[in-house]
Amino acid sequence: QVQLRESGGGLVQAGGSLRLSCAASGRTYAMGWFRQAPGQEREFVASIRWSEGWTDYSDSVKGRFTISRDNADNTVYLQMNTLEPEDTAAYYCAARTYGLIFYNPRAQVAYDSWGQGTQVTVSS
Repeated sequence: QVQLRESGGGLVQAGGSLRLSCAASGRTYAMGWFRQAPGQEREFVASIRWSEGWTDYSDSVKGRFTISRDNADNTVYLQMNTLEPEDTAAYYCAARTYGLIFYNPRAQVAYDSWGQGTQVTVSS
C-alpha cells in the first residue's frame, strides 16, 4: 500500500473548473478517482494505468474531465471542466500497488490504497 494525499477541492459555480491532485508516497500500477455524494454510493469517475497511460472515464464525466499523471513525483491529476451541480461530492483518490492482471479500473476492490477525500461543491 501507499499513502495518498489529495488536494484541490473547493466551491465553484456551475460551468467552472477545478483540478484535483493526488500524490502517492510510492510506486503504483494504476490510480483512479471515485466520488460519493450524500446519501449515494461511491461511484467510479476516472482511472489511469501508470505505465501505458491508458485512461477510462465514466459516461457522466467523459468529455468534461481529464485524468493525467506526472511520473516524476507519482502524482495524478483530475482536471474537471464544465462542472455541474450533479458533480458535487467527496472525491477520493485510489491506487493499485500490485500487478494489473484481472484489473477492473471501475471496481473499488481493484484498489488497495485510498485517500481521505476532498470535497467538491458546485453551485447552480
